[in-house]
Amino acid sequence: MYSDLDRPCRKNLTSSGLIYMGGEEQKITVINISLTGVLAELNSNGKKIDVKDIFNILLTSTIIDLYLPEMRLAGEAEVVRVDVNNDRILLALEFKNIAFDIDKNLNKRKVYRKSMPDPGLIFLNDQYLEFNTVNVSVEGLMIRLTESLSVEEGTVTRFEFKRLDLKGQVEVIWADPIPDGGTLIGLHYVNMNTDKINGIPRFA
Repeated sequence: MYSDLDRPCRKNLTSSGLIYMGGEEQKITVINISLTGVLAELNSNGKKIDVKDIFNILLTSTIIDLYLPEMRLAGEAEVVRVDVNNDRILLALEFKNIAFDIDKNLNKRKVYRKSMPDPGLIFLNDQYLEFNTVNVSVEGLMIRLTESLSVEEGTVTRFEFKRLDLKGQVEVIWADPIPDGGTLIGLHYVNMNTDKINGIPRFA
C-alpha cells in the first residue's frame, strides 16, 4: 500500500494539518499527496516524540482522523507505514473515509465532524425513538430518524449514544425531512454526563 503513496505521480507540496492519534491532536506537515493518500512529517514542536509510543498506539488501531484545512480535506486515514529519518518521523497515510469539501464549508465550521454511523435513542413526541448518527463533533451531532416527523427548532430533550458513552440533554438546532422518508436533525449538547468527549478531535 505504501508504494501507492510513494509512486511517481504524487504531488510534492508543503502544507500543514492535524491528525488525531492516541487521544491527542498532533500537528503534521504534508510532504506529498496523491489520490490515495499523503506522506506527512509529525511535528515535534520542540518535544521529543517517542516512536515506541506511536507503535503502541497503532497496535490498538491504525485508523486516525486527518484534517488538512488548506485543501479542505477531512476524515479518516490509515497509517500504513512509519519511518524515522534523522529524528524525523514520517507517516504514510492512506485515505479511508475522506471528504473533499468543494463548497468551502469545512473552513467555516467551528469544529471537526467525524463520520460515525451508530445507533442511539432520543426522546421526541413523548416517546424514545431510535436514531442513527450521521456525524458527531465535540459540540453536537447530526442524526437520522426513519420516522417523518415535525420537530421545532429550540426543543430541548434527552438522548443516549452508547458508542461514545454519552447521555444528557440536547437542543434541536434544525430538522429537515428526507425525500425518501425519515428526518435529519442537527443537535447541540446542552447538559451532558461528561465535559470531555473521548475519541472525537476538535480540529479547530
